[in-house]
Amino acid sequence: MADGFAALRARAEKRKGGAAALAELLPAFVVNGALAKMSDERVLAGMTRRIFCAGFVWRVIDQKWPGFEEAFLGFSPQRLAFEPDEFWERLASDARIVRHGAKIAAVRENALFVRRIAAERGSFGRLLADWPADDEIGLLAFLAKKGARLGGMTGQYFLRFIGWDAFILSRDVAAALREAGVELSEKANSKRDLAAVQATFSGWARETGLGYAQLSRICAMSAGENYDAATLLQRMHGED
Repeated sequence: MADGFAALRARAEKRKGGAAALAELLPAFVVNGALAKMSDERVLAGMTRRIFCAGFVWRVIDQKWPGFEEAFLGFSPQRLAFEPDEFWERLASDARIVRHGAKIAAVRENALFVRRIAAERGSFGRLLADWPADDEIGLLAFLAKKGARLGGMTGQYFLRFIGWDAFILSRDVAAALREAGVELSEKANSKRDLAAVQATFSGWARETGLGYAQLSRICAMSAGENYDAATLLQRMHGED
């Protein structure tokens, strides 16, 4: 697998103008343990932001985000957990946010989810900090099963944006992995596919000393449309 990654990295360097230029485009190495200090409010806010961005123009969500913070009471799981049905019904017509009933309902469910985990572990951030770095697919499965609308790419983006060292299995990343010899189905989303992706990235992480987000970004920049550095920096919001 090391040889496969070396070829991907060499191509990414060539496409981006050399090793130094590629290094400038990589995210900083992430230490998952730092998430132990993250508040439950910021965790719930992170979940909500990724859920509302899914299938929507991210720029619009970013622009309206102060309104989201107000409408959802600063994303306090404790406060939201006790709000009556009328509170949530009013949000369906609240112009401060994107009025999507199913996603609003997901915030309510995730407030209870975060609150429950915090009661068990001290905080949701503690769970994220303690989860093994080489088991992203296990964490994604946990989020999808226990949370609301946190499956698929939404869960991956949530982890990346919240500060967990996560790979993003985008189309370009999947294409790069196939070129490196990883056998993946067309959609690359079966349990077998995800296990193969996890094993590959974990092996590369041990061999190179790079983080999962860094490895994922190198894969992404070795395939697909080759944006120049300036355009790429404008486009990058954590996605690969």
